[in-house]
Amino acid sequence: MTTIYPIPENHAQRFVLHNEVHARSSIIRGLPGRASHLALSRSSEEKIQERQHLNQLCERFGMAAPAEDADHFSATFDSFQIRWEQHGEFSTYTFYVQGAEEKPFADPALKKVPVDWLSDMPGKILVASHATILPESENPDLAEIAPYFANNPLVGSTVTGGAACVFTDFRIHVDGFSRFLIVNQNLRVEQGARLLHRLFEIEVYRVLALLAFPIARKLYPELKKADQQLYTITNAMTKSAGNDAKLLDELTMLAAEIENHVSSNHLRFAAASAYYNLVEQRLIDLREVRIQGIQTVGEFIKRRLEPAINTCRSTANRFTSLSERVGNTSQLLRTRVNIIIERQNQALLTSMDLRAKMQLRMQQMVEGISIVAITYYAASLIRVMTETLHAFGFSVNPDIVEGTAVPFILIGIGFGFKRIHHIIKNTTEVS
Repeated sequence: MTTIYPIPENHAQRFVLHNEVHARSSIIRGLPGRASHLALSRSSEEKIQERQHLNQLCERFGMAAPAEDADHFSATFDSFQIRWEQHGEFSTYTFYVQGAEEKPFADPALKKVPVDWLSDMPGKILVASHATILPESENPDLAEIAPYFANNPLVGSTVTGGAACVFTDFRIHVDGFSRFLIVNQNLRVEQGARLLHRLFEIEVYRVLALLAFPIARKLYPELKKADQQLYTITNAMTKSAGNDAKLLDELTMLAAEIENHVSSNHLRFAAASAYYNLVEQRLIDLREVRIQGIQTVGEFIKRRLEPAINTCRSTANRFTSLSERVGNTSQLLRTRVNIIIERQNQALLTSMDLRAKMQLRMQQMVEGISIVAITYYAASLIRVMTETLHAFGFSVNPDIVEGTAVPFILIGIGFGFKRIHHIIKNTTEVS
């Protein structure tokens, strides 16, 4: 793209990122209308099949298929419109039909979609919902609306600044779908599209947020068991006669179990919190005003969803806290074991030092005996040599020579041992 100003070259993703805000714009052409919404979980393999399945629908109606890397798609077919969005762990399909029937939900938008294509749709249904936007009406009669929801208690409010009223019962009806009824009071087409989108997102995100709740309930006994086991270990640590090595092994196993639970379920609990935040934001976007006699959508959801989410958050926080406590206990026990080992090593070194001193004293005693013995044998040799000289006629007295030689022998041997000690000392220092 050329410009009339001398500015630098465009970033490769500039226009893609700029136009992303327009990618999911409304495809509703007019009011009143009907919509059906499906949210499906799918595996990695089903994610690939889903794109191929959508391409088959486009081929059937002669429409261009979405791009290979597209994660959303909107199109208008013969009798209905479709919007497909692919998210991280689920996908949504929304089908729109213009016009209203005399009886809401009697002829939903999904009836316009080919049955064989619907039956082959990959994935598992998380949410299935119908919505109908009625023609303009100023004062909706709750008695007339209740039969559309099998006379269940109604939940509803005035929304979007008084432009419409929304009613539901948050129940799955005999057709397998939940229902939303929108009474148009002064809606523009764009407002109606945004309102439908928010209601469907509330339905989807609240279910996705609750996926963590069964996990939290399942983990509660494990959490209680781990907490009790940690108490048993810490209680045993207070007793001086405890087997620290055994306690450390038990604590290591407990830490491994807790970390396994934390790593296995962290993403699910984090996703639950994120989805709940999205539900809260969509409820704020509705700008609800109470209708006398019934609960608002936000009031109904918060009273029932918030305790479940708090349970999930509490379970996640307790596991995190338990992991930290196990870590602190493990550190304390390891410190205690290390101190015991250091005391044992100190006692061993003291014993080795005592043995070394005893060996040194014994060596000194042996050296003293050795000096006496060497002196004795050396003096004896000198005496033998002197007696030999005396026998040859030399005038020498063996007794005098032997007695005189003894001090010199002792001095010589002393210098010899000193030299040996000096050599040993130098050899040790070099090493």
